[in-house]
Amino acid sequence: MNFKKLLAASVVLTTSLTAAAFAGGAIDVHSHVIPADYLASLQKHNALLDEGFPLPKWDVSAHLKWMDEAQVQTSILTLAAPQPYFGDANESASIIRKVNEVGTSLKKQYPGRFIYCAALPLPDVKKSIAEAAYALDTLKADCIKLATNVKGQYLGAPELDPLFAYLNKKHAVVILHPHRPEPVNKDVMKQTPLAMQEYLSETTRAVTNMISRNVLARYPNVKVVVPHCGAYLPLALPRMKSLIPVMQQNKLIGNIDWEKNLASLYYDLAGAHSAETIRMMLTITTPDHLLYGSDYPYVAPKVLTASIERLKAYLKKEADLAPYYDMILEGNARALFGDKATSGK
Repeated sequence: MNFKKLLAASVVLTTSLTAAAFAGGAIDVHSHVIPADYLASLQKHNALLDEGFPLPKWDVSAHLKWMDEAQVQTSILTLAAPQPYFGDANESASIIRKVNEVGTSLKKQYPGRFIYCAALPLPDVKKSIAEAAYALDTLKADCIKLATNVKGQYLGAPELDPLFAYLNKKHAVVILHPHRPEPVNKDVMKQTPLAMQEYLSETTRAVTNMISRNVLARYPNVKVVVPHCGAYLPLALPRMKSLIPVMQQNKLIGNIDWEKNLASLYYDLAGAHSAETIRMMLTITTPDHLLYGSDYPYVAPKVLTASIERLKAYLKKEADLAPYYDMILEGNARALFGDKATSGK
C-alpha cells in the first residue's frame, strides 16, 4: 500500500474544499438516530433486546445540546442495531423507508449539524438496491449504513455483489456497524455483552470477508468507514497476510489485492481510543484515514465530552500525532464527505 501517495492526495483534497460548513467544531462520523417508529417496530416483534442490551433514549434536542457542549459541529446519523427484519421483506422495506425519511428531515431541519447515512432493507438485495437509489437520488442521503451481517448474510457474501456494484457506480461512502452475530450462542451473550467483545469480532469478520473476496478492490469507488478503532484489524490483517501462502497452497483462497482493498478503508475512533491505539492503527492505514467518532447516544454525554477532550489533549501533546490534530477532528471527514454533505440540501 503506497501510504505516502495516499496521504499526499488526501491533503490536496482536504485543502481544496471549503471549510465553512464545518467551521467551529469536530465532525462526528459515528452517532445514531433511534426514531420512534423504529422502536415501535422492534417492540411489536419483541426485538428490543435482540442485541442483548436496551437501546438508549434519543431525541434531537438532547443530541444537539451535547454537540454544542462538546464542540461538535456536525454529526453523521446512522440507524442503530438491530436490523428491523422479521421475515417479511416488504415490512422491513417500509420500516427502513420511514427511518430514512426521518433522517433526511433532520438533516434539512438542522442544516450543517447533521449528515444522514441511509439504512437498507437487507437481507433482500433487490429491495436494498432500490432503497439505496431512492435514498441517494431522491432523499439526497450522504452515505449508506451496512450491518456486519443481517440474519447470517455477512458482508463479503457473493449475493451482495450487485449491491456493491451499484454503490460503486454511485461512488458511495459506506459506514459499517456491528450487529449481533448469526447464529449466536445466547449463553455467551449473557456472560459477556456483545458490545464488549463480539462487536469487535463482527467488524473484523466482515472486513476480512470483504478483503478475502477482493470486494473493495473490485469496487474501488466505495469507501468504507470501519467503526471502533478498527476493531481487531491491526492484529488480524498481519496474521491474514502471513497465512496467505498456506491457504493458497491448499486452494482455500485466491490472490488478494491488499493495496486496493486497504485503500478503501477508513476508521473511526469511537470507543476506547488512545495515543497507543492510534499508533497501532497507523500500522494498517495512513493518518488521512482516521476519523473522530463518539457513538452517541450509547455513551453518557458527560463521558463523551470528557473523551473528546482527552483526544484533543493527547493529539496536541504527543509530538508524532500532533500534525494530525485537525485531520482527525474534521479535515479527513471533510475530504471524505465533502462540504455538500452538511448543506442540508
